[in-house]
Amino acid sequence: MEKKPATIKEIAKRLNVSVSTVSRALHDHPSIGLRTKTQVQKLAEELNYEPNQAAISFKQGKTLTLGAILPNLGEEFFSMAINGIEDVATKNNYTVLIGQSHDDIEREIKIVDTMRKHRVDGVVVSLAKTTKSYEHFEQLKKYNIPVVFFDRVPDDAAAYCVSCNLENSSVELVDWLVSKGHKHIGFIKGPDSIILSQERLNGYYRGLAKHKLKSDKSLVVSTDLSKAKTTDAIHKLLALKNRPTAVITFNDYVALDAIKYSRSRGVKINKDIFFVSYANLPITSYMDEPPLASVEQFPYQQAEKATDILFQLIQNKGLREDFPKKLILESKLVVNMELK
Repeated sequence: MEKKPATIKEIAKRLNVSVSTVSRALHDHPSIGLRTKTQVQKLAEELNYEPNQAAISFKQGKTLTLGAILPNLGEEFFSMAINGIEDVATKNNYTVLIGQSHDDIEREIKIVDTMRKHRVDGVVVSLAKTTKSYEHFEQLKKYNIPVVFFDRVPDDAAAYCVSCNLENSSVELVDWLVSKGHKHIGFIKGPDSIILSQERLNGYYRGLAKHKLKSDKSLVVSTDLSKAKTTDAIHKLLALKNRPTAVITFNDYVALDAIKYSRSRGVKINKDIFFVSYANLPITSYMDEPPLASVEQFPYQQAEKATDILFQLIQNKGLREDFPKKLILESKLVVNMELK
Protein backbone atom coordinates (compact mmCIF):
# COMPACT_ATOMS: atom_id res chain seq x y z
CA MET A 1 0.00 0.00 0.00
CA GLU A 2 1.29 3.44 -0.94
CA LYS A 3 2.27 5.49 2.08
CA LYS A 4 0.26 8.65 2.73
CA PRO A 5 2.13 11.98 2.63
CA ALA A 6 3.28 13.24 6.00
CA THR A 7 1.46 15.96 7.91
CA ILE A 8 2.89 19.03 9.62
CA LYS A 9 2.16 17.38 12.98
CA GLU A 10 4.29 14.35 12.07
CA ILE A 11 7.22 16.54 10.98
CA ALA A 12 6.94 18.58 14.20
CA LYS A 13 6.91 15.41 16.34
CA ARG A 14 9.99 13.96 14.63
CA LEU A 15 11.98 17.16 15.03
CA ASN A 16 10.60 17.89 18.51
CA VAL A 17 9.45 21.38 17.54
CA SER A 18 6.04 23.05 17.49
CA VAL A 19 3.57 22.79 14.61
CA SER A 20 3.72 26.58 14.13
CA THR A 21 7.52 26.38 13.79
CA VAL A 22 7.18 23.78 11.03
CA SER A 23 4.52 25.84 9.29
CA ARG A 24 6.68 28.97 9.34
CA ALA A 25 9.75 27.05 8.19
CA LEU A 26 7.87 25.61 5.23
CA HIS A 27 6.76 29.12 4.30
CA ASP A 28 10.32 30.47 4.61
CA HIS A 29 9.35 32.83 7.44
CA PRO A 30 12.23 35.12 8.55
CA SER A 31 11.58 34.38 12.24
CA ILE A 32 12.85 30.79 11.79
CA GLY A 33 16.59 30.18 11.89
CA LEU A 34 18.40 28.74 8.88
CA ARG A 35 19.31 25.47 10.62
CA THR A 36 15.74 24.73 11.73
CA LYS A 37 14.38 25.81 8.37
CA THR A 38 16.76 23.47 6.54
CA GLN A 39 15.92 20.52 8.83
CA VAL A 40 12.17 21.01 8.37
CA GLN A 41 12.34 21.39 4.61
CA LYS A 42 14.67 18.41 4.21
CA LEU A 43 12.48 16.11 6.32
CA ALA A 44 9.34 17.36 4.53
CA GLU A 45 10.90 16.37 1.21
CA GLU A 46 11.95 12.95 2.53
CA LEU A 47 8.45 12.27 3.83
CA ASN A 48 6.74 13.51 0.62
CA TYR A 49 4.96 16.25 2.52
CA GLU A 50 2.25 18.05 0.56
CA PRO A 51 0.31 21.08 1.81
CA ASN A 52 -3.29 20.33 2.75
CA GLN A 53 -5.03 22.40 0.11
CA ALA A 54 -8.41 22.02 1.77
CA ALA A 55 -7.04 23.44 5.02
CA ILE A 56 -5.32 26.28 3.18
CA SER A 57 -8.51 27.09 1.28
CA PHE A 58 -10.51 27.06 4.51
CA LYS A 59 -8.03 29.44 6.15
CA GLN A 60 -7.96 31.80 3.15
CA GLY A 61 -11.68 31.57 2.53
CA LYS A 62 -11.00 30.59 -1.09
CA THR A 63 -10.98 27.32 -3.02
CA LEU A 64 -8.82 28.65 -5.89
CA THR A 65 -11.43 27.26 -8.27
CA LEU A 66 -13.54 29.05 -10.88
CA GLY A 67 -16.75 27.80 -12.44
CA ALA A 68 -17.31 28.14 -16.20
CA ILE A 69 -20.76 27.45 -17.64
CA LEU A 70 -21.03 27.31 -21.41
CA PRO A 71 -23.74 26.12 -23.82
CA ASN A 72 -21.72 23.52 -25.72
CA LEU A 73 -17.98 22.93 -26.04
CA GLY A 74 -18.71 21.03 -29.25
CA GLU A 75 -19.18 24.46 -30.83
CA GLU A 76 -15.86 25.93 -31.87
CA PHE A 77 -16.87 29.36 -30.57
CA PHE A 78 -17.13 28.09 -26.99
CA SER A 79 -14.08 25.85 -27.16
CA MET A 80 -12.08 28.97 -28.08
CA ALA A 81 -13.76 30.83 -25.21
CA ILE A 82 -12.77 28.20 -22.63
CA ASN A 83 -9.14 28.68 -23.65
CA GLY A 84 -9.42 32.35 -22.69
CA ILE A 85 -10.96 31.44 -19.33
CA GLU A 86 -8.35 28.80 -18.51
CA ASP A 87 -5.42 30.98 -19.55
CA VAL A 88 -6.44 33.75 -17.14
CA ALA A 89 -7.23 31.23 -14.40
CA THR A 90 -3.82 29.56 -14.77
CA LYS A 91 -2.03 32.92 -14.47
CA ASN A 92 -3.82 33.40 -11.16
CA ASN A 93 -3.04 29.84 -9.95
CA TYR A 94 -6.67 28.79 -10.27
CA THR A 95 -8.27 25.71 -11.76
CA VAL A 96 -11.53 25.74 -13.73
CA LEU A 97 -14.59 23.58 -13.10
CA ILE A 98 -16.45 23.37 -16.43
CA GLY A 99 -20.15 22.68 -16.97
CA GLN A 100 -22.09 22.51 -20.24
CA SER A 101 -25.74 23.56 -20.22
CA HIS A 102 -26.37 22.17 -23.71
CA ASP A 103 -28.78 25.09 -24.07
CA ASP A 104 -31.07 23.63 -21.38
CA ILE A 105 -32.15 25.99 -18.59
CA GLU A 106 -32.85 23.12 -16.15
CA ARG A 107 -29.38 21.72 -16.70
CA GLU A 108 -27.90 25.20 -16.26
CA ILE A 109 -29.68 25.57 -12.90
CA LYS A 110 -28.30 22.21 -11.70
CA ILE A 111 -24.76 23.16 -12.73
CA VAL A 112 -25.00 26.46 -10.85
CA ASP A 113 -26.15 24.59 -7.73
CA THR A 114 -23.32 22.06 -8.05
CA MET A 115 -20.75 24.83 -8.38
CA ARG A 116 -22.21 26.56 -5.34
CA LYS A 117 -21.84 23.36 -3.32
CA HIS A 118 -18.22 23.06 -4.47
CA ARG A 119 -17.72 26.62 -3.19
CA VAL A 120 -16.17 27.99 -6.38
CA ASP A 121 -14.80 31.49 -5.88
CA GLY A 122 -16.58 32.89 -8.93
CA VAL A 123 -18.44 31.91 -12.09
CA VAL A 124 -18.10 33.02 -15.72
CA VAL A 125 -21.13 32.25 -17.90
CA SER A 126 -22.51 32.28 -21.42
CA LEU A 127 -26.23 31.68 -21.06
CA ALA A 128 -28.27 28.81 -22.48
CA LYS A 129 -30.58 29.85 -25.32
CA THR A 130 -33.64 28.99 -23.18
CA THR A 131 -32.61 31.09 -20.16
CA LYS A 132 -35.16 33.81 -19.46
CA SER A 133 -34.89 33.99 -15.66
CA TYR A 134 -31.64 34.66 -13.81
CA GLU A 135 -32.76 33.74 -10.30
CA HIS A 136 -30.29 30.83 -10.06
CA PHE A 137 -27.43 33.25 -10.62
CA GLU A 138 -28.90 35.75 -8.16
CA GLN A 139 -28.78 33.01 -5.50
CA LEU A 140 -24.97 32.95 -5.76
CA LYS A 141 -24.82 36.48 -4.33
CA LYS A 142 -25.98 35.09 -0.97
CA TYR A 143 -22.77 33.05 -0.89
CA ASN A 144 -20.54 35.93 -2.05
CA ILE A 145 -19.85 34.16 -5.35
CA PRO A 146 -19.52 36.79 -8.12
CA VAL A 147 -20.73 36.10 -11.66
CA VAL A 148 -19.63 37.63 -14.97
CA PHE A 149 -21.40 36.92 -18.26
CA PHE A 150 -20.03 37.01 -21.80
CA ASP A 151 -21.44 36.77 -25.34
CA ARG A 152 -24.89 35.46 -24.33
CA VAL A 153 -25.62 37.92 -21.58
CA PRO A 154 -28.72 38.66 -19.46
CA ASP A 155 -31.04 41.62 -19.79
CA ASP A 156 -30.02 42.82 -16.34
CA ALA A 157 -28.58 46.27 -15.73
CA ALA A 158 -26.84 45.10 -12.54
CA ALA A 159 -24.99 42.18 -14.16
CA TYR A 160 -21.34 42.36 -15.23
CA CYS A 161 -21.23 41.52 -18.93
CA VAL A 162 -18.81 41.35 -21.84
CA SER A 163 -20.16 41.21 -25.38
CA CYS A 164 -19.63 42.44 -28.93
CA ASN A 165 -21.36 45.27 -30.75
CA LEU A 166 -23.34 43.17 -33.21
CA GLU A 167 -25.87 45.83 -34.18
CA ASN A 168 -23.18 47.88 -35.92
CA SER A 169 -21.84 44.71 -37.53
CA SER A 170 -25.26 43.93 -38.98
CA VAL A 171 -25.26 47.35 -40.61
CA GLU A 172 -21.82 46.50 -42.05
CA LEU A 173 -23.13 43.20 -43.42
CA VAL A 174 -25.97 45.00 -45.19
CA ASP A 175 -23.51 47.65 -46.48
CA TRP A 176 -21.27 44.95 -47.91
CA LEU A 177 -24.11 43.03 -49.57
CA VAL A 178 -25.56 46.21 -51.08
CA SER A 179 -22.11 47.10 -52.41
CA LYS A 180 -22.16 43.73 -54.21
CA GLY A 181 -25.50 44.49 -55.83
CA HIS A 182 -27.96 42.87 -53.39
CA LYS A 183 -31.15 44.72 -52.57
CA HIS A 184 -33.42 41.83 -51.57
CA ILE A 185 -31.79 40.51 -48.39
CA GLY A 186 -33.22 37.84 -46.09
CA PHE A 187 -32.50 37.44 -42.38
CA ILE A 188 -32.52 34.31 -40.18
CA LYS A 189 -33.01 35.48 -36.61
CA GLY A 190 -31.99 33.56 -33.47
CA PRO A 191 -34.05 32.87 -30.30
CA ASP A 192 -35.70 35.88 -28.64
CA SER A 193 -34.20 34.80 -25.30
CA ILE A 194 -30.73 35.66 -26.64
CA ILE A 195 -30.42 39.45 -26.41
CA LEU A 196 -27.96 39.64 -29.28
CA SER A 197 -30.62 38.16 -31.60
CA GLN A 198 -32.51 41.44 -31.42
CA GLU A 199 -29.30 43.46 -31.74
CA ARG A 200 -28.48 41.66 -34.97
CA LEU A 201 -32.00 42.29 -36.28
CA ASN A 202 -31.93 45.98 -35.28
CA GLY A 203 -28.73 46.40 -37.26
CA TYR A 204 -30.31 44.67 -40.26
CA TYR A 205 -33.22 47.14 -40.25
CA ARG A 206 -30.84 50.07 -39.77
CA GLY A 207 -28.78 48.87 -42.72
CA LEU A 208 -31.85 48.62 -44.95
CA ALA A 209 -33.00 52.11 -43.94
CA LYS A 210 -29.51 53.48 -44.55
CA HIS A 211 -29.73 52.34 -48.17
CA LYS A 212 -33.42 53.28 -48.50
CA LEU A 213 -34.41 49.64 -48.97
CA LYS A 214 -37.93 48.61 -47.95
CA SER A 215 -38.14 46.16 -45.06
CA ASP A 216 -40.27 43.11 -45.79
CA LYS A 217 -41.49 40.98 -42.85
CA SER A 218 -41.57 37.87 -45.04
CA LEU A 219 -37.79 38.14 -45.42
CA VAL A 220 -37.24 37.75 -41.66
CA VAL A 221 -37.55 34.19 -40.31
CA SER A 222 -36.49 32.60 -37.03
CA THR A 223 -34.62 29.55 -35.76
CA ASP A 224 -34.07 28.14 -32.28
CA LEU A 225 -30.58 27.18 -33.57
CA SER A 226 -31.55 23.53 -34.10
CA LYS A 227 -31.00 22.01 -37.54
CA ALA A 228 -34.73 21.32 -37.94
CA LYS A 229 -35.80 24.90 -37.20
CA THR A 230 -33.05 26.34 -39.38
CA THR A 231 -34.14 24.07 -42.23
CA ASP A 232 -37.71 25.30 -41.74
CA ALA A 233 -36.51 28.92 -41.76
CA ILE A 234 -34.50 28.70 -44.99
CA HIS A 235 -37.32 26.68 -46.58
CA LYS A 236 -39.67 29.62 -45.99
CA LEU A 237 -37.24 32.03 -47.65
CA LEU A 238 -36.66 29.79 -50.64
CA ALA A 239 -40.41 29.28 -51.06
CA LEU A 240 -41.07 33.01 -51.48
CA LYS A 241 -42.19 34.07 -54.95
CA ASN A 242 -39.58 36.82 -54.82
CA ARG A 243 -36.96 35.02 -52.77
CA PRO A 244 -33.88 36.82 -51.41
CA THR A 245 -30.63 36.89 -53.36
CA ALA A 246 -28.65 36.99 -50.11
CA VAL A 247 -29.32 35.88 -46.53
CA ILE A 248 -27.82 37.03 -43.22
CA THR A 249 -27.84 34.13 -40.74
CA PHE A 250 -27.58 34.14 -36.93
CA ASN A 251 -24.17 32.42 -36.94
CA ASP A 252 -21.91 30.21 -39.04
CA TYR A 253 -23.58 27.00 -37.81
CA VAL A 254 -26.97 28.28 -38.95
CA ALA A 255 -25.38 29.32 -42.24
CA LEU A 256 -23.95 25.81 -42.75
CA ASP A 257 -27.33 24.17 -42.12
CA ALA A 258 -29.03 26.66 -44.45
CA ILE A 259 -26.42 26.11 -47.16
CA LYS A 260 -26.79 22.34 -46.90
CA TYR A 261 -30.57 22.49 -47.25
CA SER A 262 -30.42 25.00 -50.10
CA ARG A 263 -28.00 22.79 -52.00
CA SER A 264 -30.31 19.80 -51.49
CA ARG A 265 -33.08 21.80 -53.20
CA GLY A 266 -30.94 22.37 -56.28
CA VAL A 267 -30.04 25.94 -55.34
CA LYS A 268 -26.52 26.95 -56.39
CA ILE A 269 -24.64 28.51 -53.50
CA ASN A 270 -22.86 31.80 -54.21
CA LYS A 271 -24.68 31.98 -57.54
CA ASP A 272 -28.43 31.66 -56.96
CA ILE A 273 -28.19 32.72 -53.32
CA PHE A 274 -25.44 34.08 -51.07
CA PHE A 275 -24.94 33.72 -47.32
CA VAL A 276 -23.19 35.89 -44.73
CA SER A 277 -23.17 35.30 -40.97
CA TYR A 278 -21.59 35.84 -37.55
CA ALA A 279 -18.82 34.16 -35.48
CA ASN A 280 -16.17 33.74 -38.22
CA LEU A 281 -15.37 30.17 -37.16
CA PRO A 282 -11.99 28.89 -38.43
CA ILE A 283 -13.61 25.69 -39.73
CA THR A 284 -15.36 27.62 -42.53
CA SER A 285 -11.97 28.37 -44.12
CA TYR A 286 -11.79 24.69 -45.16
CA MET A 287 -15.07 24.83 -47.06
CA ASP A 288 -15.44 25.23 -50.82
CA GLU A 289 -18.58 27.30 -50.31
CA PRO A 290 -18.28 29.11 -46.95
CA PRO A 291 -20.39 32.10 -45.92
CA LEU A 292 -19.06 34.94 -48.06
CA ALA A 293 -18.47 37.11 -45.00
CA SER A 294 -18.75 36.60 -41.26
CA VAL A 295 -18.54 38.83 -38.21
CA GLU A 296 -15.61 38.07 -35.92
CA GLN A 297 -16.90 38.09 -32.33
CA PHE A 298 -13.58 37.34 -30.62
CA PRO A 299 -14.69 34.51 -28.28
CA TYR A 300 -11.23 34.15 -26.68
CA GLN A 301 -10.99 37.87 -25.93
CA GLN A 302 -14.58 38.07 -24.64
CA ALA A 303 -14.01 35.19 -22.24
CA GLU A 304 -10.58 36.51 -21.26
CA LYS A 305 -11.99 39.96 -20.39
CA ALA A 306 -14.89 38.40 -18.48
CA THR A 307 -12.49 36.27 -16.42
CA ASP A 308 -10.25 39.27 -15.74
CA ILE A 309 -13.25 41.15 -14.36
CA LEU A 310 -14.25 38.10 -12.32
CA PHE A 311 -10.83 38.01 -10.65
CA GLN A 312 -11.11 41.69 -9.81
CA LEU A 313 -14.43 40.96 -8.11
CA ILE A 314 -12.95 37.98 -6.24
CA GLN A 315 -9.82 39.78 -5.09
CA ASN A 316 -11.40 43.12 -4.29
CA LYS A 317 -14.76 41.77 -3.12
CA GLY A 318 -16.36 44.31 -5.44
CA LEU A 319 -15.35 47.02 -7.88
CA ARG A 320 -15.56 50.79 -7.87
CA GLU A 321 -19.03 52.20 -8.39
CA ASP A 322 -17.87 53.84 -11.62
CA PHE A 323 -16.53 50.56 -13.03
CA PRO A 324 -18.58 49.82 -16.19
CA LYS A 325 -20.98 46.90 -15.82
CA LYS A 326 -21.17 46.42 -19.59
CA LEU A 327 -17.97 46.01 -21.58
CA ILE A 328 -18.66 46.14 -25.31
CA LEU A 329 -15.99 44.96 -27.73
CA GLU A 330 -16.07 46.05 -31.35
CA SER A 331 -16.71 43.11 -33.66
CA LYS A 332 -15.12 42.94 -37.11
CA LEU A 333 -16.48 42.07 -40.54
CA VAL A 334 -14.29 39.45 -42.22
CA VAL A 335 -14.71 38.75 -45.93
CA ASN A 336 -14.06 35.08 -46.66
CA MET A 337 -14.66 35.12 -50.40
CA GLU A 338 -14.97 38.06 -52.77
CA LEU A 339 -17.74 37.99 -55.36
CA LYS A 340 -16.55 37.84 -58.94
